[in-house]
Amino acid sequence: MTRLSAPDPATMNDHQKQVYAAIAAGPRGRVRGPLAIWLNRPGLAEHAQALGQYCRYDSSLCPRLSELAILTMAVLWQSEFEWWAHKPIALKAGVSQDTIDALMNDHHPIPFAQEDEQVVYEFVHTLVSTHQIPEWLYVKAINTLGQDNVVDLVGLAGYYTLISMTLNVFELGLPEGEQKELTK
Repeated sequence: MTRLSAPDPATMNDHQKQVYAAIAAGPRGRVRGPLAIWLNRPGLAEHAQALGQYCRYDSSLCPRLSELAILTMAVLWQSEFEWWAHKPIALKAGVSQDTIDALMNDHHPIPFAQEDEQVVYEFVHTLVSTHQIPEWLYVKAINTLGQDNVVDLVGLAGYYTLISMTLNVFELGLPEGEQKELTK
């Protein structure tokens, strides 16, 4: 059971309605998950959704790498909703089924199709696990991904930390009929 429900659209105040409409009219096309929960505090929802729009749709990272990073965050945070929401997007963006299966089951080594995927995974995993990036990995990331992608990858990891915290604290479950897939 969710600890905090999204506000009822019929009883939203003007600020909530404005933010709800902006989210629904944007590239997401609907309001669900943490965005719906954040509408309890429309100022947070307004700014977080703008950051999320940048991280998901406007960053320098290609969708394949962005979605791989998001799935990695979902696994590290054990965020079932995030995994459920992004797994089909990742497949469509070109993340291989073998990679997704290995991530889902926490198998190592994970079979990456390309070096940039390995770097994204190592970078995100190391950042979340140790809260730092060693020099060798920083240099490898800059050389493989480029500076703009590394900056955007850090931003994406930060945003999906907020997403994952929101999902986990407020115990936002999967839609009815959906099954958990993460193993931990």
